[in-house]
Amino acid sequence: MGKEPLLQKVRIQEDIESDKKTRVNGGDDDGPVTFVLLLTTVTALWGTFSYGTAAGFTSPAQTGMMEGLNLSLAEFSFFGSVLTIGGLVGAALSGRFADLFGRRGALWVSNSFCMAGWLMIAFSQATWSLDIGRFLLGVASGVTSYVVPVYIVEIAPKRIRGAFSAVSMLVMCASMAFSFLVGSVISWQNLALFSTVPCVLEFAGLFFIPESPRWLSRNGRVKESEVALQRLRGNSTNITKEAAEIKKYMENLQESKEDGLLELFKPRYSRAVIVGIGLLVLQQLGGLSGYTFYMSSIFNKAGFPNNVGVTIATVVQATMSVFGLIIVDKFGRRPLLMVATGMMCLGSFITGLSFLFQSYALLDNYTSISTLIGVLMTPMNIKGSSGTLCNITSWSSNWFVSYTFNFLFQWSSSGVFFIYSMISGMGILFVMKMVPETRGRSLEEIQADVAR
Repeated sequence: MGKEPLLQKVRIQEDIESDKKTRVNGGDDDGPVTFVLLLTTVTALWGTFSYGTAAGFTSPAQTGMMEGLNLSLAEFSFFGSVLTIGGLVGAALSGRFADLFGRRGALWVSNSFCMAGWLMIAFSQATWSLDIGRFLLGVASGVTSYVVPVYIVEIAPKRIRGAFSAVSMLVMCASMAFSFLVGSVISWQNLALFSTVPCVLEFAGLFFIPESPRWLSRNGRVKESEVALQRLRGNSTNITKEAAEIKKYMENLQESKEDGLLELFKPRYSRAVIVGIGLLVLQQLGGLSGYTFYMSSIFNKAGFPNNVGVTIATVVQATMSVFGLIIVDKFGRRPLLMVATGMMCLGSFITGLSFLFQSYALLDNYTSISTLIGVLMTPMNIKGSSGTLCNITSWSSNWFVSYTFNFLFQWSSSGVFFIYSMISGMGILFVMKMVPETRGRSLEEIQADVAR
């Protein structure tokens, strides 16, 4: 038994070296960007859009919901954070759903929860139905946050996988902008109804897209895997090499696979687990949920016009996402992640400093502007894909931040952001020391390298 994992690694490494030689010799054309590939990606991303609208919903809805339903701060904070409780449940189930039903099947499940959740919120007249509806949105988001990135990574050609994966960040930004901007001019009930539109579009698209070729191959459905891959790459593309690479790797994976969560804690997986969990925890505890869920409260406290602030923030975030999408394949994800984490650190520090000056009646005329600058420097969409364990950890951290933010903000409007800044500073060091680069590498190369 002791020699088998080593033999598997040797075989995988030989395949990788062979693939590298093929690329050097000009044989790395994995097909054009086809209509089916775009349709599949867009359909999956509607799930991400729904997740973003759910995350952004509380910011514009807070005043109307608290006044209209006579909610206390504690009740509204629980409503905001219950999304993450549902996310924990969805995260715990996401890996199992994706393995049992496939990536496409798991999206069917999340879509159903999402539609039910928005309808419950839209027609709620009591806190219990609001909380159940948001919990269902959380379950959908927990599943989506795992399945969508995995699905996109598995179907995208490796030469453009970085750009395709980065699109999800742009979609998250656009969906939060949708909630912020639309919610500022319509009631929270109508905003909930508007938010069902992405669910309907995703539901329609799921009828026409293929399953992940990698999932099909892993489940022994090799012929179907080749058919799905051909649809994604186009009829004129020779998929023989890519199909053989997928089949070979999945066979090796099945031979060396040992079921059970405890397998993740073996020494050979330690780096992957540490990187996945550490990165997500540091990102979430750096205040992502606080900025996203309660941006309106931050601007109101700073004395900056809420609608103007939200509009500027969403435009800047969208511009940054597009810029990241353009340069991700040129510079790689690790440098961009370091920049984003650094901006989180500096942005939170500036925001905290602004509120500190405000508390001492210093530079009152500049508090609102400096707060806006701090918010603009904080990316709210850098969460990436993660396995089930990492996903659960991320949602746990997400819940902690989203539930405690309002109470910490009341305790010290400056102190909470200084705490976020210090945690983000730790995140910069973590990325520098632990996170590997993935640019220009196949999934099989990355997995084999991390498992060493």
